[in-house]
Amino acid sequence: MQGGDAETAEKVCRRALQETPKDPNLLCLLGASLIKQHKIEQAERPLSRAAKLFPDFSRAHEGLGEVFMLQGRLSAARECLLAAEKLEPDSRSIKLKLGRVLAGLGRDEDAGEAFEASFKLTPYREELIEGLRQQRMGNPREAEQIYRSVLARNPEDVDALRLMAGIAMKAKQWGDAAVLLEKALALAPDFFQGWMDLALAHQEQDELDDAMAALQRALQLEPRKPNAYTAMGTITALRGNQEEASEMFAKALVHNEGHAGALAGMGHVLKTIGRNEEAISAYRRCAQHNPGHGEAYWSLANLKTFRFEDAEIAAMEEQIARPELGDEPRANILFALGKASEDRGDYDQSFEFYQEGNAVRRQWESYDPVNTLDTHDKFIEVFSAEFLQRHQGAGHTADAPIFIVGLPRSGSTLQEQILASHSQVEGTHELPELSRVAKTTRRFSEEGKNYPESVLALDVSAFATLGEDYVHRAQRHRAGEKPRFTDKLPNNFAHVGFIHLTLPNAKIIDARRHPLDSCFGSYKQLFARGQPFTYDLYELGEFYLEYLRVMDYWESVLPAKVLRVQYEEVVADLDGQVKRILEYCDLPFEESCLAFYETQRAVKTASSEQVRQPIYSTSVQSWRNFEAHLAPLIEVLEPVLRDLPKEWQPKCFTTLTQT
Repeated sequence: MQGGDAETAEKVCRRALQETPKDPNLLCLLGASLIKQHKIEQAERPLSRAAKLFPDFSRAHEGLGEVFMLQGRLSAARECLLAAEKLEPDSRSIKLKLGRVLAGLGRDEDAGEAFEASFKLTPYREELIEGLRQQRMGNPREAEQIYRSVLARNPEDVDALRLMAGIAMKAKQWGDAAVLLEKALALAPDFFQGWMDLALAHQEQDELDDAMAALQRALQLEPRKPNAYTAMGTITALRGNQEEASEMFAKALVHNEGHAGALAGMGHVLKTIGRNEEAISAYRRCAQHNPGHGEAYWSLANLKTFRFEDAEIAAMEEQIARPELGDEPRANILFALGKASEDRGDYDQSFEFYQEGNAVRRQWESYDPVNTLDTHDKFIEVFSAEFLQRHQGAGHTADAPIFIVGLPRSGSTLQEQILASHSQVEGTHELPELSRVAKTTRRFSEEGKNYPESVLALDVSAFATLGEDYVHRAQRHRAGEKPRFTDKLPNNFAHVGFIHLTLPNAKIIDARRHPLDSCFGSYKQLFARGQPFTYDLYELGEFYLEYLRVMDYWESVLPAKVLRVQYEEVVADLDGQVKRILEYCDLPFEESCLAFYETQRAVKTASSEQVRQPIYSTSVQSWRNFEAHLAPLIEVLEPVLRDLPKEWQPKCFTTLTQT
């Protein structure tokens, strides 16, 4: 066993047990050898026999507890490990296993105590405990220094490596986390949660193949663990294979019918492919099994066309009354209640919920308006008219990409759906590839400058290489053979100059909407990630002005490069605007673009259900329902709002003029 040959160990144990069938050590060794070979069902018998014959033998209870843990029978595993702990209170391995089981049961506080108790049995226990204490006090830097000190003396301390990786993940330093976890797993390859964390670190870096490989290792250790199947489903969905993702979530639900992540993931997949009623059913099951899982309620609200029942609203109100409810589920439920009140016409109550939800969410967002201003200044400085002219036409000649930029909640999904209804255009989604390609320019800067300043160091031939790299990266998000495709990541508006130089034949559409509809629409939206400027009305208004400043600059140095499409004009004149969009994109007119709501395709954004309906005007100037509460936003946007037609201006402007 110590030499790693579990198969031979099994044979030796079986031969010896023929002579002494009741030997406790041999029974436990046989169980351990079978566990090592992932023969979990077979391992249960000798370990169960040992525990029954020798109830005071801690190794038997520990081994049986491990078997139950690997089978997903967490409550039974907990009982066995508690019995083992009672018999051998100073066993570090028992406490570690107990911690993992308690974590799986959702008893995070008890799990933390078990892990902490295991640290007390390590050579550096006092230091590791102090590191944990610093983390809990909100001092990650102090904790990191402690863990680094331990690793300097013992580079193979698995606990220190794992805890360091946890700090890196909390800080979203995914590359550092992956390196630390790989070191820890090389020393402790049976650490299930380590493989799960490594998969997440790879996923966040868009290394989906590596993430799947880590999850497969995790499933080899614990094939009944729903978390691993759920994570696999998430990655499969990210790859665009929604049907296969639903199968993964279904496997997770076989092992735990109420698993929150699997039910929510199933709902997301069904929503994406347009199976709305089934998505609602999955989200409702998630909420019923997990009343405090706020994501289920917000996912229902985020369908936009869904309406909550009285009992569901009461259940949400009951949850937010619980002081122990965490910030993340609280924000989810507050946004859902905001949507529910808005649907019922109680706009004052709705705004209160939205405002409270935004305040909760803003606390864990890192956003600096001054940094945004500085970044945009750099784009304007780097992509000067002279620089753009000097490198005109140097990029890759592909004309496949159609970029749809702007701000969230400005009609970009509608425009994508119109284009994706054309026989020559494939609708993808919000691709992260452009900014990733742009960041690679840093390697060309001898001074180590970041993008966009790094672009100044590029050789003229590099622009075509970068454009080709983007097209190649985007290919993995595409399923068909259509010659054109959309990329509707809104924040690409800052990269118009980069797009022009690397892909001069690409088309760029700027999706616009009434400033207050666009901004307040974002304020009502709880984004899964990104858009950190949307959780404060002042910051929203300031960002909108920055967006206009940048787009006005691109118009001045690249006239007619970008097509501006106003949402309200699309609603008022669908035929005319569709023809205008297609003409700009050098696409022949097709009637299917007018019947965009009939197009069957996966849509991942918040507007997925809305673009599956014919055009409607009820969302035009919907901000007026909340006008009494939008003074901070109106104040910031006043210079822009004053230039709008009178019927589009806030009522307070008219009142002031009359006065």
